[in-house]
Amino acid sequence: QVQLVESGGGLVQAGGSLRLSCAASGRTISNYHMGWFRQAPGKEREAVAAISRSDGTAYYTDSVKGRFTISRDNAKNTVYLQMNSLKPEDTAVYYCAADQGARFSWATWRYDYWGQGTQVTVSS
Repeated sequence: QVQLVESGGGLVQAGGSLRLSCAASGRTISNYHMGWFRQAPGKEREAVAAISRSDGTAYYTDSVKGRFTISRDNAKNTVYLQMNSLKPEDTAVYYCAADQGARFSWATWRYDYWGQGTQVTVSS
């Protein structure tokens, strides 16, 4: 099983940037589809971005397209989420997750392993 630890969250002004990292241990992330999810207070957890384990195909939720970029470095066993042009509505706890299933998906319920989350707060 894989263990995931997120880092890079913090407080940033609107229009700023943050880069989240997700360091994996226990197993190589090349075995998993990887995703970033977020949960704001009073809201359900939603998929932000995901990247397949095979060819690097990426998914982005509409609200972050053109602003966020997901990437993976299998050699470093790390997944990243580069977040630019941040908005107050991006404020949430961001979670990294791994899916060992065969088919690439960004459905929350498909992901098997989760990190503890990192807080991102965007001030207006």
